[in-house]
Amino acid sequence: MRDRYMRTIVFFDLPNIYAKDKRNYQLFRKFLVNEGFIMMQESVYSKIVLNNEQNILLVNRIKKNSPKKGIIEVLTITEKQYSRIEYIIGESNTKIINSDERLIVL
Repeated sequence: MRDRYMRTIVFFDLPNIYAKDKRNYQLFRKFLVNEGFIMMQESVYSKIVLNNEQNILLVNRIKKNSPKKGIIEVLTITEKQYSRIEYIIGESNTKIINSDERLIVL
């Protein structure tokens, strides 16, 4: 059952030189957090989704809430693939439960 969970990872590089760009950056970041994404590192956020249908809906919401400037990339992998991340320098933040155990299906 664990293999059906997927991980959606969003990578973004948004301009933040001008006040309007900074505001768009903050709004997009706030959108991701409100959607349940967890920051992996600066400008890289991940979220567990139940299946591919949920992932498609999530990607559509990301497209709808994306700023017009910058680069936003979305990668979807299985939870099993995600669990194989190797930390070369640093370590996983153990204060945040970042696994399918945290997922609540309503």
